[in-house]
Amino acid sequence: MTRFTLTGTVLDTPDPQGLARFYQRLLGWSLGTDDREWVTLHPEGGGAGLSFQLEPGHVPPVWPAGAGDPRMQLHLDIAVDDLDVAVQLAVEAGATVAAFQPQDHVRVCLDPAGHPFCLYVP
Repeated sequence: MTRFTLTGTVLDTPDPQGLARFYQRLLGWSLGTDDREWVTLHPEGGGAGLSFQLEPGHVPPVWPAGAGDPRMQLHLDIAVDDLDVAVQLAVEAGATVAAFQPQDHVRVCLDPAGHPFCLYVP
């Protein structure tokens, strides 16, 4: 039987290096490949990482999406110890807190390229 291993999630962005630095600051992960069109981050101890691919025509999704809006295809869930502190650090790193928050114990944020991600305390 053929084995499949998820090695990462790829986010399109007009600025791979800038978006990678945002997530590196947020997650504390190690930088792997680092060039203008492709950047990778790897968690300490292994596991699936994040990659950032140059997409000059990137159109950010709209959160929450209305009729005809570009829809979110996926989002990242990031566990944190302290929700308020994590949101503050994410904003300082370049995130925006989304206006629409569907849950009290989760904060939906948008990264600098407009990709939604959720911060939550498990």
